[in-house]
Amino acid sequence: MLILAIESSCDDTAAAVLEAETKNVLSSVVSSQNDIHARFGGIVPELASRCHIEMIWPVVNQALTDAGVQLDEIELICATQGPGLVGSLLVGFTFAKSLALVRGIPCVGVDHMAGHLLSCMLEQEKPTFPFTALIVSGGNTSLFSVDSPVSYTRLGRTRDDAAGEAFDKVAKLLDLGYPGGPVVSQYAVKGDATAIAFPRAWLGKDSLDFSFSGLKTSVMNYVNQRRQKGLDLDINDICASFQEAVVDVLIKKTITAAKKYNHQRIVLGGGVASNMQLRDKMQQTCKRAGIDFFVPRPVYCTDNAAMIGLAGYYHFQNGSMVNPDDDAYSRSPLN
Repeated sequence: MLILAIESSCDDTAAAVLEAETKNVLSSVVSSQNDIHARFGGIVPELASRCHIEMIWPVVNQALTDAGVQLDEIELICATQGPGLVGSLLVGFTFAKSLALVRGIPCVGVDHMAGHLLSCMLEQEKPTFPFTALIVSGGNTSLFSVDSPVSYTRLGRTRDDAAGEAFDKVAKLLDLGYPGGPVVSQYAVKGDATAIAFPRAWLGKDSLDFSFSGLKTSVMNYVNQRRQKGLDLDINDICASFQEAVVDVLIKKTITAAKKYNHQRIVLGGGVASNMQLRDKMQQTCKRAGIDFFVPRPVYCTDNAAMIGLAGYYHFQNGSMVNPDDDAYSRSPLN
């Protein structure tokens, strides 16, 4: 079975073609809007949805071309149904439903979080179930127990800012540009992670929730105080110390969750999973704890349609399909 998958939850228009039985990704195309939104220091929803309208068919057509298949060979269409920016979601989800209706083939609506939870299954080395998954991105920071390809239980989530959102806000504060995650990491490599004692929000001994608003405020106060006193800012040390505070909390809470639920495997997913400091330190910590660690390549950490196609296929096998009048949703029932 050949699957066409579509992802448009935020500011990337993505399409992919997968071979269902082998889970082989035949093509994966992503059109980024970073250059458009960079001048505003963040995503402008109206611009994002307009760009999706312009790019959805060229991106889908490119995915089909790269895979060497014709549209009439596609037997299943999967598309992100939520969560995300509703205007953006509606472009991809409506396109998918319409195309499936015209072609007379089934369509599956996929939760974006489910895509990230299963993205590691696109790699050659796959975890067995159950496992603890940390999904960390610009819009989400959550811990899950993943018991099967279609069964997920939330264990903890952020109470305020997502980790990726905190990276973006710190980058904006320091005038480093957008998106913030990659650029903060670049400066952090050259800094001293112990130079500034930024706080960690543990939220109680047994809490598996996250909070990054206090950390973000602490960075802002530090920067403003230095500027008011006319003192120089060591951007490298600020970025390194901030990043270390985020990574420290993410890793310790994930390890705590895995031990609490007796899971021998940890999976990392979401855009911030591309962060090399997080990947490396999580791997080292898991090794010391005797826990197997799995993380997809960065191309499958950021928003992509291949993970949507994979998750959609599992749910299709479980009997899930959308009706023509089903709507997109902005908040995930998984969260």
